[in-house]
Amino acid sequence: MEKEYLIHSRPLRALLTFAVPMMVGNLFQQFYTMTDSVVVGRFVSEDALAAVGACTSLTNVFIAVAIGGGVGASVVVSRYFGSRDYGTMKRAVYTALLAFLAVSIALGGLGLLAGRRLMLWLQTPQDVFEMAMDYLNIYFLGLPFLFMYNVLSAMFNALGRSRIPLYLLIFSSVTNIVLDVYAVVELGMGVPGVAWATLIAQGISAVLSFVIFLREMRALPGTSDRCFDGPELGRMTRIALPSILQQSTVSIGMLLVQSVVNGFGSEVLAGYTAGMRLENLCIVPMAAMGNVMSSYTAQNLGAGRPDRVVRGYRVAYGIVAAFAVVLAVGLELFYTPLISLFLGDDGTPAAVATGANYLRFIGWFFVLIGLKMTTDGLLRGAGDMPMFTVANLVNLTLRVVIAVVCAPRFGVAMVWYAVPVGWAVNYLISFFEYRTGRWRRLTAAAVREEETA
Repeated sequence: MEKEYLIHSRPLRALLTFAVPMMVGNLFQQFYTMTDSVVVGRFVSEDALAAVGACTSLTNVFIAVAIGGGVGASVVVSRYFGSRDYGTMKRAVYTALLAFLAVSIALGGLGLLAGRRLMLWLQTPQDVFEMAMDYLNIYFLGLPFLFMYNVLSAMFNALGRSRIPLYLLIFSSVTNIVLDVYAVVELGMGVPGVAWATLIAQGISAVLSFVIFLREMRALPGTSDRCFDGPELGRMTRIALPSILQQSTVSIGMLLVQSVVNGFGSEVLAGYTAGMRLENLCIVPMAAMGNVMSSYTAQNLGAGRPDRVVRGYRVAYGIVAAFAVVLAVGLELFYTPLISLFLGDDGTPAAVATGANYLRFIGWFFVLIGLKMTTDGLLRGAGDMPMFTVANLVNLTLRVVIAVVCAPRFGVAMVWYAVPVGWAVNYLISFFEYRTGRWRRLTAAAVREEETA
């Protein structure tokens, strides 16, 4: 079947066929936050850019729950798809969608109630505090749309249909850009304007995703006897929960790092925000390869093809290494115009220096996060979650400790000096776990459990 190319095509072709649309889609997803930052930084003020940046680490916690849950649930869906058990697959999909709808509503309400207290705890600079709260409260209102879209995207990817989220992201990103410029430049709405623009664009994208996904489900054979299944939710939770914990714990750790950066003032925060936005854009290929390896591993193990997993893993190394070289050279040559994209020609020296120094340093270490994410993706796709979780927690702990302990004493640069240390240790732990071969045995046990359930 054409939709089963992850199982039957040559590894290089299969990985790139799946990864390229996902990479392009993820790039457009990054344009959401980049557009907000660029528009407010150039057309409102440097303080407005700092306000949006002050919200980033907190909003990333909620995004991490959506992405981690979607990726984790998609592993189970990929296994059913790989074994052509379409009826059970549909039941798992509907169960995941209902569960995450409830979670998103609960988290949105929690954010509205506790957002101000959290921003105070993060030492948000007083000169940007109220603008940050305006952005954050509107963001929480749109949280169900964010969850719906991210979980549906993961389900499309589990079926090997990564082009559908791509087309929806292109549409939604263009809509967001147009609305951002209109709200800020034409209507003069400032920071709330970019927040409302993002909410509207995500809402449209989420609804379209849901309609198209229902059509995809009807095109597959098999039916589900119910829309929600407790035991099925339990099976997905065993994989999704560690993925959520890994994603959200890293984001919570970045909250602590954000509080350190906030203590250096709004100018440094603005530069750090610009650097972080560009870093997030640069690691899109690496994150995409990690997600590709999850679906590739799950589908091939579901089809009884562990040999293809090993071959695909080796091919993925070459792909991320090639991207890392291009990114490192590109940032070294063009860091000045890239930072100016956010800060304009009137950026303060402290903001420009912070963003430039961050980019010039971190660009040479993207190969580490590529290797880390590829290996993590394989372990996640195989259901080998304990060591996957340990590796990411060690990564987080190192980054937070170095930033919190060293940055106040030696300067804000210690925040980004800690990053490649965490990436390297995370990769080594995950790689040694891969070399044990335990992921093969865990998957075989999971398949037997599902057959007897």
